[in-house]
Amino acid sequence: MSKPRLHPGPEHPITITPTGKRVTITVGGTVIADTPNALTLQESNYPPVQYVPLGDVDPAVLTPSDKQTYCPYKGDASYWSLPDAADAVWGYPDPYDAVSEIKGFVAFYPDQVELVIDER
Repeated sequence: MSKPRLHPGPEHPITITPTGKRVTITVGGTVIADTPNALTLQESNYPPVQYVPLGDVDPAVLTPSDKQTYCPYKGDASYWSLPDAADAVWGYPDPYDAVSEIKGFVAFYPDQVELVIDER
């Protein structure tokens, strides 16, 4: 059975824009990601999510997880664990066309990391 595939629209908008500021992600006082190239994904009424380029994340802290989830608007998500936080990072390796900008980017659960957007 195929998975439902939905397209963003007025009833469920999704926008992706460059954050335009440096985003730093820290765990236990250690910076694990630092980038000026983050994207802000705003989906419907959910809080905005920062997606950072996977290449700007310290690969030594990421362990691939077996967890996978599905979003009918974005596609299949893969997960990574951090040393003290299982499945704390996710990304869409092959996102649907409507959100293709997030390919190669990952997001972090905000309760598992400290995410700072430089407001300067």
